[in-house]
Amino acid sequence: MNAPARKIIHCDCDCFYAAVEMRDNPALREVPLAVGGRPDQRGVVATCNYEARRYGIHSAMATAQALKLCPDLVVIPPAMEKYRIASRQILAIYGDYTDLIEPLSLDEAYLDVSDSPHCKGSATLIAQEIRKRIFATVGITASAGVAPNKFVAKIASDWNKPDGLCLVRPDEVDAFVAALPVKKLHGVGKVTAAKLNKLGAQTCADLRNWTMLELQHHFGSFGTRLHDLCRGIDNRAVCNERERKSVSVEETYTPDVPDLPACIALLPELFDNLNARIARAGAQKSVQKLFVKLKFSDFHQTTVECVGTAPHVGQYAKLMETGYARGKQPVRLLGVGVRLGEAENLEQLSLFADADV
Repeated sequence: MNAPARKIIHCDCDCFYAAVEMRDNPALREVPLAVGGRPDQRGVVATCNYEARRYGIHSAMATAQALKLCPDLVVIPPAMEKYRIASRQILAIYGDYTDLIEPLSLDEAYLDVSDSPHCKGSATLIAQEIRKRIFATVGITASAGVAPNKFVAKIASDWNKPDGLCLVRPDEVDAFVAALPVKKLHGVGKVTAAKLNKLGAQTCADLRNWTMLELQHHFGSFGTRLHDLCRGIDNRAVCNERERKSVSVEETYTPDVPDLPACIALLPELFDNLNARIARAGAQKSVQKLFVKLKFSDFHQTTVECVGTAPHVGQYAKLMETGYARGKQPVRLLGVGVRLGEAENLEQLSLFADADV
């Protein structure tokens, strides 16, 4: 006997940072708007409103390029604390309907409402109510996808943006996924999509003609995932506990940092910022490796790491020296960080094994 289908909602606010800014300054609603870094400091667009998107502007585009596409673009710097406040309000609304919430970013999350008693157990009605409450409480719009699994729900949330809702019932999944371009599959980037297209697979229906062995031959272990996704199969559970794998800080410099001594001179500030971030994350006891990241002026990037249980500025200097020797040219980005292990988690489990924590 098959288990009942899950009821998954993927909720995603529409152009989140820009939406918050337009909420606070209604004059921005009628103009192309981007939230991002300054063009003279190699800034990038974090998000933009739909007016700006008409010019071909999108997230992660260089701000300078965005201004070439739309000289009238209004660019404002991110106000992260304001966005975090809005995010906490949204998360509190989600929590009224289920404990199974998996945030993906400040404005995006999966919710498993399979066992929720609200709205007569209807995931669609829950999604509608959540969207109405976000608008009433936060003053911005959100779109939602409702489906039996995470993959289809995420695709569906983008279907009727902005301010939209899309329901894909269990018996509709097969046809819904079959028509999708392969580039929509989770984990398929430009390179993989181009390879799939070259092999004759434009849609998920095309991809279903391939056996799992054939897909594994061309794409390795990812072939198994492709085999399932093109059929709408995704058994991942909504997980409300995500293990942190690393803590890091990085900075892009304008102009480029000219040489190794200049890089070393910037290390103390990076080191202090890293220690503050580790403290905020409560990760001091689970540090297992130290690493340094350098991106050179030609965009070549390298990372050097070593075993270590605590950040040490002298060790970072040595790692930076090793990394710089791989490029020996001006540096545009420097980063320092730590990789985390499971020591802290294991210690907590042993301490609280018999307690309800």
